[in-house]
Amino acid sequence: MVWTNEPPMTTTIIMEQLGKEKEWKIQTVVSLMLRLVERGFLRSEKHGEERTYFSLVSKDDYLKFETGNFMKPYHDSSFLNLVNTLYDDEALTDEDIEELLKWAKERRG
Repeated sequence: MVWTNEPPMTTTIIMEQLGKEKEWKIQTVVSLMLRLVERGFLRSEKHGEERTYFSLVSKDDYLKFETGNFMKPYHDSSFLNLVNTLYDDEALTDEDIEELLKWAKERRG
């Protein structure tokens, strides 16, 4: 949303994209954006009735932060626990597993 569009993003634009996709109400979108501002990921300016948002961190930095917050409480910060959960839930295909193996081999050098 904010990171996939040219800044600045307005509440109206975000609602058009995210609200329709997720079927969220305006208050849900506003609450989400406020949380991102409070956490220091976005800056917000008010122009009349419209709010404008600007990213303060890169998309990659934001995703790293959120992934860490997800991994710690739900998977004990363990990538293997996450993969096991996805495998047990049959969310991983054989092709996904092959991609993971290839990724791991490439990282090992």
